[in-house]
Amino acid sequence: MSDTFDVIIVGGGAAATSAALTCLNRSKTVGVVANKADTSSLYKAEKVTNYPGLPPMTGSEMTALFRKQLEESGAEIITGRALSVMPMGDSFGVAVGSDYYMCKAVILAAGITREKLYPGEAEYLGRGVSYCATCDGMLYRGKTVAVVGAGEEAKVDADFLEGIGCTVLRFPQNGRYEVRGEKKANTLVFAGEEHKVDCVFIIKDTVSVTKLVPGLEYADGGIAVDRHMATNVPGVFAAGDCTGKPFQLAKAAGEGNVAALSACDYIAKLG
Repeated sequence: MSDTFDVIIVGGGAAATSAALTCLNRSKTVGVVANKADTSSLYKAEKVTNYPGLPPMTGSEMTALFRKQLEESGAEIITGRALSVMPMGDSFGVAVGSDYYMCKAVILAAGITREKLYPGEAEYLGRGVSYCATCDGMLYRGKTVAVVGAGEEAKVDADFLEGIGCTVLRFPQNGRYEVRGEKKANTLVFAGEEHKVDCVFIIKDTVSVTKLVPGLEYADGGIAVDRHMATNVPGVFAAGDCTGKPFQLAKAAGEGNVAALSACDYIAKLG
């Protein structure tokens, strides 16, 4: 495996796959730093129904498609977690575990990390616990669901669910919760009281990649980028969920393509 690339992409989902394919089409050498596919949030999704050109499928099926495409693309997959990205003049050093790689441009497509606060949340994610009403709401049309969250996003999601015929139980974000169930979540416990539900939609603040690149600017819970997906650090681009809402696959794939084109243009200007 090489330790020097034109572009290193941090992430392995829709944005990263799109970016890698575009960079390779521009004859760039590409390293993709990604954890195992089954660690992603997408992998745990019950069903994805709104990705153009593909039939409805589970998150694990779609994750497998992305990873297979990456593996067959010619990109080198570096399994692990990127620990730091250090600007070094006209290049970057990327630390992955105890290994170190060099590149001319970096694309951050590492998604988001959600803080696990509630007992049962992680256990039932994708089995009656969801973070996205737009993605999974139609699976529970006409059923009883809980929406846990505060702010405008939680209100919009709850209204959307009611609009498709769900009976919605609304709960504030602050409080002690527990998700219970058997094969799937079927009960939300709040303030000692059990509520029977078919799904629990948890709408909470998200944490982006905050310390990967020194001096990287953030805005509204995501990496700040312009229309070219460029960050405030020259040579560093970002795409997908790590740039902020909406957290949708189609948006991630489009941003990955734009970020890749911008990274290739940046490299060309380096000479």
